Amino acid sequence: MAQAVAAKDEQLDRWAVIWDWITTSDHKKIGLLYFWTSLTFFFVGGLLALGVRSQLAVPNSTMISPDVYNQFFTMHALVMIFLALMPMSVAFFNYIIPLQIGARDVAFPRLNSFSYWVYLFGGLLLCSGFLFGEAPDIGWTGYTSLSSAQYTPGMSGDFYVMGLQVLGISSLAGGLNFFVTIVNMRAPGMSLMRMPIFVWMSLITFVLIMLAFPSLTVALFALMMDRNFDTVFFSASDGSVVMWQHLFWIFGHPEVYILILPAFGIISEVLPTFSRKPLFGYSFVVFSGIAIAFLGFGVWVHHMFTVGMGPIPNMVFSTTTMLIAIPTGVKILNWVATLWGGSIRLTTAMLFATAFVGMFTIGGISGVMHAAVPIDYWQHDTYFVVAHLHYVLFGGTMFGLIAGTYYWFPKMFGRYMSESIGRVHFWLTLIGFNLTFFPMHFLGVDGMPRRIYTYPSDYGYELWNMVATIGAYLLGLGMALMVYNLIKSIRSGEPASADPWDGRTIEWTTTSPPAKHNFDHTPQIRARDDFWDQKYNRKGEAETTPAEEHIHLPPGSYIPLLVALGLMLMGAGVIFTLWLSVIGGIVVTVGLFAWAFEPND
Repeated sequence: MAQAVAAKDEQLDRWAVIWDWITTSDHKKIGLLYFWTSLTFFFVGGLLALGVRSQLAVPNSTMISPDVYNQFFTMHALVMIFLALMPMSVAFFNYIIPLQIGARDVAFPRLNSFSYWVYLFGGLLLCSGFLFGEAPDIGWTGYTSLSSAQYTPGMSGDFYVMGLQVLGISSLAGGLNFFVTIVNMRAPGMSLMRMPIFVWMSLITFVLIMLAFPSLTVALFALMMDRNFDTVFFSASDGSVVMWQHLFWIFGHPEVYILILPAFGIISEVLPTFSRKPLFGYSFVVFSGIAIAFLGFGVWVHHMFTVGMGPIPNMVFSTTTMLIAIPTGVKILNWVATLWGGSIRLTTAMLFATAFVGMFTIGGISGVMHAAVPIDYWQHDTYFVVAHLHYVLFGGTMFGLIAGTYYWFPKMFGRYMSESIGRVHFWLTLIGFNLTFFPMHFLGVDGMPRRIYTYPSDYGYELWNMVATIGAYLLGLGMALMVYNLIKSIRSGEPASADPWDGRTIEWTTTSPPAKHNFDHTPQIRARDDFWDQKYNRKGEAETTPAEEHIHLPPGSYIPLLVALGLMLMGAGVIFTLWLSVIGGIVVTVGLFAWAFEPND
């Protein structure tokens, strides 16, 4: 009897823990939810990529059908961009930004929870096309007229349109929330020019999100109307198919910086810490990030040089594309100068950070080449562009996020990740990455088109495609090793102190992992690298701020999940039956009223 009671109590405790995670408004738990969910989607995208590479390993392959291949390469891009890389950055936004600015939580905790659940349900809606054999198959850019109901009948185009619309709500809500958090909730003494660079790059990212995503939302809404309600926004005869490209790339090119700027911030935290030097040219890094964001809205047409807009637009956007390389080059100079003469510790995080500098530089050089219109005409829609894109987004963004994972893992989980396994992971990833994507430069120069399903044996593509496929499997092995390292380290890693790396910023002043309230007292910021200043310049000074007796933290709530579920039903209704949209609309309306009147204490 006693055993049965104990088992029932244990089951109740387990459900209480699950319910706590479902209803949480704690930024740290939401950050961990983003982290594990985005990592899962990353491996979904990776498996799709391995399917693509396996199909292209040899000429005249029939391993997968052309229709499935189209779904694979389309969903690989959509999953990696919208469900893996962006949300993994959001995981660090959630966990680290409040700690770095000395805040208890974000400005709108329940909106933060809502953003996560909309992301999860939007991702499931986007990927659910596989259950019906109709996953999006039109390329991640969704170019019209291919994406119209006439040329892509069925549900695949609708999964693309509605999945991305739901995901866009999550991004906009999160961008607004964190923008307000950084502007309004910094600790006393933390002026803008004392903020950690990761916070600065994140702030710029949130501005980009709020300005860029509405363009995609408008384009998707118009395409939804074309596909389902017989409007002609992008009709080849009555509308403008080129207008889709403008609307998409006004979002699409800033999206590249939405993906890379957080990694810039992470690298700018890791390199100084393990070089034992302040970041070289802090102000230049900040203002170059702002310049990148500003210029990023004036270069979108370099994706459209082959459309035929004429020499004047091409010349203008060629010039702005060259200009944006200048602030990017400034950052690379700052990172190299930070390393120069430093007392360098080659931890796994530092290895990935230094590799980031090299890989991103290669991607930047291959990218700025396309500012020259004749070169762009030659290489447009070839594998050269695929190589460039991946050197920026994997060699850049993903390497930066991995560096951040090894760097902040002790803070997030209270344990070290294995450095020996980490070094094997690093070399497998670096070698596999370069074997996969560097040969694509040669394939592109030789004229191999993007999105090609197969190729004949007499085109000379065989060698480099086989090398790239071998590299892809090696890269997949390296990333699987990282997951093994994560799980092993959480279970049995060496316990970490509050300040395992001799950190510079104030997230290292609190426990590892932090308490629910983050800080016992509100930090007082007196210098840019405040924790270094506190440890080495203010030794022996008494702490004058008393511990706070009452700290208000918002309670959990299931309502954000409910509203997010309603949004998914509204999106699914456009795909299947409008009755689902009606039910979803009712759920959203009731949920919003409940949210408005829910107590906050």
